Amino acid sequence: MTPENARAVALGAIGSVLDHRRPLDDVLETDKVFGTLEARDRALARAIASETLRRLGQIDDLIRSCLDRRLPKRAMMARQVLRIGVAQLLFLDLAPHAAIATSVDLAKQVCPPFAKLVNAVLRRLQREGPAKMERQDAVLLNTPEWLFASWTAAYGEATARAIGAAHLTRAPLDLSVIGDGENWARRLDAERLPTGSLRLQAGGDVTELPGFAEGRWWVQDAAAAIPARLLGDVAGQSVIDLCAAPGGKTAQLVAAGGKVTAVDLSDRRLARLEENLKRLSLAATTISADATTWRPDTPADTVLIDAPCSGTGTIRRHPDIARTKRPEDVARLADLQRRLIDNAIGMVGPGGLVVFAVCSLQEDEGAAQTEALLARRDDAEIVPVTPAETGGNPGLIDSKGALRTLPCHWPERGGLDGFYAVRLRRIR
Repeated sequence: MTPENARAVALGAIGSVLDHRRPLDDVLETDKVFGTLEARDRALARAIASETLRRLGQIDDLIRSCLDRRLPKRAMMARQVLRIGVAQLLFLDLAPHAAIATSVDLAKQVCPPFAKLVNAVLRRLQREGPAKMERQDAVLLNTPEWLFASWTAAYGEATARAIGAAHLTRAPLDLSVIGDGENWARRLDAERLPTGSLRLQAGGDVTELPGFAEGRWWVQDAAAAIPARLLGDVAGQSVIDLCAAPGGKTAQLVAAGGKVTAVDLSDRRLARLEENLKRLSLAATTISADATTWRPDTPADTVLIDAPCSGTGTIRRHPDIARTKRPEDVARLADLQRRLIDNAIGMVGPGGLVVFAVCSLQEDEGAAQTEALLARRDDAEIVPVTPAETGGNPGLIDSKGALRTLPCHWPERGGLDGFYAVRLRRIR
């Protein structure tokens, strides 16, 4: 296998994401050629596809600037080849001659009549691209209009712009550690964040890092690690983790001494959770069930709902989300979340805690969800998050006492995933 195979995989992946709204991770996971590539070439394929999706608005604007007329429909493959070519040429640290030559070679294979056009556009952008980029509004070009409008309504235009700018950067690598965090920070040459997570610069194969094979840590964004901690000291308590796969929060709760029941609708995802726990030498009871209707035999002490959501808070890590999600997806998922919360409150007795969390920036999946809950039920109340639970940062807590992290938070440290989490207590 060669880097050219990696570029061909990236080309096919872009089409699957944009034409069929398939998540990039799923596309690559099921691509037979991707699985046969060397680790370095798998990383190259993923980088090309991810950066093409991250900068798609800019890339298309640059391509248009080099054409006298729109590309015809029969030139769709040429457009895709140009997209990954521009991503390599202007947004990835790859040699220009390699970006151009391999793109022309791909064009000769998949759209021969347009190979000369691909060559001409890329060579022109090699000369003129940097100057053209300086005149672009990168945030607005790369952010779908409906997303930018929703963030402006929720957080104001300045913050919406800061979120969009954060999405144009690649996320660092955060780890949750079992045991002595200071020791692992030294061994991994990592920064220990105020919330306890370890942060490294992303890149390379995580399985080659010290401690992976021994199961001493797992990959988990610093913001994603906070919701499980909002349940407090769970040692010896019965804890239900709803929609639990792939298991990062389950691992936190088990490592903290909780007697955890992990519930997920997907057998495949539960199998992955079990594999992840096995690597970490942790154990939980796993149940395949619909969390909107399943109930435990006896009330639990606490429940964590890591609810399915639009995932717009993780666009830094998954730039395909900006291209695959639609407003109607948010509405559908918000209805599912409502049913999950209502059922979860019934899983604990009076005084029991329920934490609802989503990795979304959308208000309909966050603060509006909580507001609607309190309006329709009188048996639950918010238990406000404290600054001590956010690493001493009150800026990560909204006016109602819920956790609200944004990708533009902690810019000096490399940002955070966007998360919303509210802690509820059942009153009776």
